[in-house]
Amino acid sequence: MTRRIFITGASGFVGQHLLHLLDSPENEVYGTSFPHEPVPLDLSCDNNICHLDIRDKERLSAAIEQAQPEWIFHLAAVSNVGHSWKKRTETLETNLLGSQNVFEAAREFVPQARMLFVSSSNVYAQQAGENIVLSEEDPVDAVSPYAYSKVCGELLSRFYVEVENLQVIITRAFPHTGPGQSPDFVCSDWARQIVAIEQGKSDPVVRVGNISVRRDFCDVRDVVKAYVSLLEKGRVGEVYNIASGSAVSLQEILDTLLSLSNIEVAVEVDPEKMRKADILSLHGDARKIGGDTGWRPSIPLEQTLRDLLEYWRVYF
Repeated sequence: MTRRIFITGASGFVGQHLLHLLDSPENEVYGTSFPHEPVPLDLSCDNNICHLDIRDKERLSAAIEQAQPEWIFHLAAVSNVGHSWKKRTETLETNLLGSQNVFEAAREFVPQARMLFVSSSNVYAQQAGENIVLSEEDPVDAVSPYAYSKVCGELLSRFYVEVENLQVIITRAFPHTGPGQSPDFVCSDWARQIVAIEQGKSDPVVRVGNISVRRDFCDVRDVVKAYVSLLEKGRVGEVYNIASGSAVSLQEILDTLLSLSNIEVAVEVDPEKMRKADILSLHGDARKIGGDTGWRPSIPLEQTLRDLLEYWRVYF
């Protein structure tokens, strides 16, 4: 029997990897793409992805009513922390009011669907010391408009679980990267700069922001497997970290990327790449998702960065 699935933000970075993972005769996948038209991926679901802004409640409701999904992955969001400072209203409208539109459509048309609300490790409050490993019980805070929107989205998710009896599971995804990621994000930005230098299209200078912060990176291909495992086995109303369990400094990320290339470069700090406020260390405890679903990350960080460089060598 086919499972019907709906993905908001299906043509985004994570959404495309999720579409590839779910593409099988056992799944009938629908979804949304915004602001760009859907990207043809040569998958069976290509014609089921519609150009739709989740802030458009009527069109979103009609799409979910027609699809009648058993699973809903809610990925659509303004997801870049830096952009959220410049687009504060759009961030809140999309990430909070857009989420409410998703929940309302589910409440009205598919109240038994299992749903995933994708939050972020950016909701965690700043902890003293770089060796703190963050669990789902640690306090949350908001040091950016993006983080604020996700804290509010988690509260909204709990409301729909506790009051409207929706089947929502919340994930706090720690940073993830991999092939296809926008250069608006740090690993992809640096990989793209390095490839531009390799190809003689740029001076041998890599421009960076704060490279002393520490982050817990996963491969996007592991992250989408975690998302599926949670809709299969996760507990409704619970929050789950998705993390590798190991934090590295951005300096180490840069060093690894450069070691995978054959160029010599200078590194310069670009004030435009510095955040207004930043969390010094994000290091996640992923034992809960492991215990409930058996998920474990499987792709080493060096392989992720190697694949990211290869992606830009093809698509730059």
